Amino acid sequence: MISRAPGHPSGRRLSAAAVAGAAAVVLLAAPGAFAHVSVNPGTAEPGGFTKAAFRVPNERDGDSTVRVEIAFPAEHPLGHVSVQPVPGWKATVKKERLKQPIVDGDHEITEAVTSVLWEGGTIRPGEFQEFPLSLGPLPEDAPELVFKAVQTYSDGEVVRWIDVPEKGAAEPEHPAPVLALKSTAPVAAAAPVAARNPDEPDRAPATDTVSRLLGGSGLAVGLAALGWVAAGRRRTTARPSAQAERQEEIAA
Repeated sequence: MISRAPGHPSGRRLSAAAVAGAAAVVLLAAPGAFAHVSVNPGTAEPGGFTKAAFRVPNERDGDSTVRVEIAFPAEHPLGHVSVQPVPGWKATVKKERLKQPIVDGDHEITEAVTSVLWEGGTIRPGEFQEFPLSLGPLPEDAPELVFKAVQTYSDGEVVRWIDVPEKGAAEPEHPAPVLALKSTAPVAAAAPVAARNPDEPDRAPATDTVSRLLGGSGLAVGLAALGWVAAGRRRTTARPSAQAERQEEIAA
């Protein structure tokens, strides 16, 4: 065996080739590692209806996806499910009778959808397809709905996206699509000021009462001052008349 020093040109060529080969393996494996079935949008309003599209990518290099089935959560049955047609695909909605009927307004729902199956079309390598549904009424007592998906390829291989993601844990290898239920209602505004009852007499605030008292006191002081000035003027006017009388008495 011939050994070459690390600095030898042949050694450098071998190292570069090894790095390139490893990078190629990573790039080829990346699509399969990150592609998975999901529901879009990922959130919906509790208690109402929503449009949700299940996005299914093809993670294979040479095979097409030919069958997709979405299973609905049995613990939170949904009574109304409408399918939006997808060109080239045939949808089959499966239902079952409920042990406990669901009351929806004035209606009683006795059946719930258990799954929807699409087949007849193809999702070729490097492509994805969305399968839209209208769902409802959504539960009000659940934080999320977990849908389990089964994807079948043209070579017969079946991939089950059924692992339930856990908070704080790493994403599982085949995570199930999750629809989070979050309220988007706006924050309640401040309570309006209560309207005055027209049958009740007006009640002046305490500050108005004090102002009125001070105003009345000032008016009384002003009137008293005017009276004092008027009396002084009368006394001043009367004083010359008395002196005139005394002068007349002396002259007499």
